[in-house]
Amino acid sequence: MTKVLVVDDSSTIREVMCEQLRGGGFEVFEASDGAEAVGKLKALKDDAPEIIITDVVMPNMNGYEFCRWVKNNPATKNVPVIMCSTKGEAFDEHWAKKNGASAYIRKPYEPVQLINTVNEILAATKS
Repeated sequence: MTKVLVVDDSSTIREVMCEQLRGGGFEVFEASDGAEAVGKLKALKDDAPEIIITDVVMPNMNGYEFCRWVKNNPATKNVPVIMCSTKGEAFDEHWAKKNGASAYIRKPYEPVQLINTVNEILAATKS
């Protein structure tokens, strides 16, 4: 089963996103901000998730900082990151990709968009 790490400071959004992903056949781990996610990734070591979905605006370590950490860490540098945020300007998507994100989803989104984006990114990394 494909492992996904979901990082969002809103417990409601995290819960909904995790439920959608589990319904799509994924094994899901969660964290409430980038700093907690870093701790989980360090604890998982060689058992890192195959993909990460993160919010942008979070306390302690925002999504951009977290994405840069993921891409600069040898154990996670090849793990694709999807940023998911209410920030909907073109600049936000540009900045996400500049910081290493593979995709950007604007909230609110349709559940099928989340699952399709995850599957597309995973397929692209395997080819």
